Amino acid sequence: MNQIVGIRHEDKYVMERRVAVIPQHVKRLESEGIKFLIQYSPKRIFGHEAFEEAGARIVQSLNDAPVIIGVKEIPVETFEKGKTYMFFSHVIKGQKHNMPMLRAMMEKQCQLIDYEKIENQEKKRLIFFGRYAGLAGMINSLWSYGQRLEVMGIDNPFSGLRQTHTYKSLEDARQAVSEVGKYIAENGLPDELCPMVIGFTGYGNVSKGAQEIAHLLPSIEITPAKLLEKGGVKPLKHLIYKVVFKESDLSLHKLGVEPFDLQHYYKHPEEYKNQFEQYIPHLSILMNCMYWDTKYPRIVTKDALLKLYTKGEPRLKVIGDVTCDPDGSIECTHKGTEIEDPVFVYDPLKQKTTNGFGGNGILVMAVDILPSELPRDASEAFSEALLPYLKSIITADYTLSFDELKLPGPIKNALILHHGKLTPDYQYIAKYL
Repeated sequence: MNQIVGIRHEDKYVMERRVAVIPQHVKRLESEGIKFLIQYSPKRIFGHEAFEEAGARIVQSLNDAPVIIGVKEIPVETFEKGKTYMFFSHVIKGQKHNMPMLRAMMEKQCQLIDYEKIENQEKKRLIFFGRYAGLAGMINSLWSYGQRLEVMGIDNPFSGLRQTHTYKSLEDARQAVSEVGKYIAENGLPDELCPMVIGFTGYGNVSKGAQEIAHLLPSIEITPAKLLEKGGVKPLKHLIYKVVFKESDLSLHKLGVEPFDLQHYYKHPEEYKNQFEQYIPHLSILMNCMYWDTKYPRIVTKDALLKLYTKGEPRLKVIGDVTCDPDGSIECTHKGTEIEDPVFVYDPLKQKTTNGFGGNGILVMAVDILPSELPRDASEAFSEALLPYLKSIITADYTLSFDELKLPGPIKNALILHHGKLTPDYQYIAKYL
């Protein structure tokens, strides 16, 4: 029975500071006989001393660890034969850029457990950073809104906010947003910003996290239909409008079939078309927080933005693309951005982008690793959710056949590779290889 596990250094992004297992939980498992090898990292949010005090060893190499745990994708050249890896692999949609990594794991006869597929019987994810992506995404988007308005010469109460990672903690960031909310309640918004409307696509963990921050501002929630009423919404100075969009608001059956059938939409997305464009002119900030796949209609197309901007400067100033699918649901998100260079402006007329807050067009905030802007809070919550499964994952006998392999149900269902072969639920990925 294996009792050794390695925690790897995160090397995909310069500012990736999260860790999947925090020192507190390392200490608990060390007391139960598990031995942790922590790969040296100069940037991890928890220092080496904290892990050493928990009983772990700091090492340069994880050669001695049969099971290796990380957060983000692992470089192709680092995989070792027969080992078990657990991380966010981003392969379940056949993502082209990660197929070489998956092929390397198959050639090395590795096991791959993907956090994204650790689900309960209702298919709800159990191990996730989603809430923290939403929290950081909303803070960043309000900051971006303030900076964009400032560049445009519009004084506004959001200009004093900062990017999420510059705050010491989530609580400090929340306090800063609350102060803005207090200012708006007492002094109001500039006339040219009224009515201010924040739209949210989706209603899962990411959207809830984003809404959690938005609720620190004085706000009222309205339905999408309210935006389309004759005369629109009243331009209130001391309140912000919040709107949550569901699948039925985003897409419409091509033949106009009513009522909207969610399960039919999931099974036959090719029969639906986008109807979100009608809401875009009424929004000030759009928070894109929902799961998306290429088989579904896009939410915001380049053509829709072109129509919007040919009519002059629109109300919509910022898209917070938390979903961050390059060339995906927000078509002008041509790439995921990094924490140190988080925003760009897309010019629909010229179809060109400019890094930073200046330039003509719509500002897009599309940081690919938003939870790492709240590395301590996010790591603690993630590790707490992962802890009940860790010992079983580490001590499992992966030499057994897939049918004989003893793992908790949610973990076994998230096993994408076993002995380098796609497991039954993931055979479909073969067509992308």
